[in-house]
Amino acid sequence: MHALKHTGQCRATLLLPVPMWTPEILALIAVTFVAAGFVKGVIGLGLPTVTLAMLTLPLGLKTSLAIIVIPLMVTNLWQALAGPYLKEILLRFWPFLLTAIVGAWLGIQILASARTDYLVAMLGIILILNSLISFTGFRTPAPAPEHETVWSVACSALGGVMFGMTGNFIVPGILFLQALGMHRDMLVQALGVTFVTISTTLAVSLTSRSLMTADLTAVSVTSLIPAFFGLWLGTRYRASVSEEQFSRLFFIGLIMIGCWLLFVSVRNLITA
Repeated sequence: MHALKHTGQCRATLLLPVPMWTPEILALIAVTFVAAGFVKGVIGLGLPTVTLAMLTLPLGLKTSLAIIVIPLMVTNLWQALAGPYLKEILLRFWPFLLTAIVGAWLGIQILASARTDYLVAMLGIILILNSLISFTGFRTPAPAPEHETVWSVACSALGGVMFGMTGNFIVPGILFLQALGMHRDMLVQALGVTFVTISTTLAVSLTSRSLMTADLTAVSVTSLIPAFFGLWLGTRYRASVSEEQFSRLFFIGLIMIGCWLLFVSVRNLITA
């Protein structure tokens, strides 16, 4: 009897608490994806970052990760395929991509069992760190060519784990790719291939852990509409917006949100 009760409790911890899909919640999700798509359209990145920053507190990190899966896969698919470097990227970065898959899978296992407040605090720290790195223009030094594979595997493994736990692959995965000094078009395509790879891993892992339910899948698919609308808006207004000033405002906002996420999660941990 005790064993059955314990088993039931373990299963309950794996199941995702599903929020009530009220009009207010659905409106919040729609506005969030319009904003996230707009940011990606203007500066070429930020969809998962903006989405998680805005949805984590009202919906929870696990629910928010499930919702971003489909938009993240689809919006990056064109980026992965639209370019002449796909074969070169796969041949050069297959260890990076393979290790990122393993790391993301491990991160999902941690996500499924860890207390959410710890992961939200980690997300807050990553948002702050990412914004400070972008403000200072810091770039990690390029590895020596003979050591590239070793650094590639190490950075993608850690980045994959962080992505599985918090939905953020920037530290250190994206920083490593930026350090290689690739041509801008090749870097953009490499980022697209990377995000398609790890978001597909996220979808499979969440489903296998019962964290990607049917209604969350439906919400994720529906979120493509506001995401592409925001992406269209951002792309259209990119020429009339100062990308540098927009980026500064964007990262200032991320620092504020990251500090708030960190404050709320630490408060919850202290008062628990």
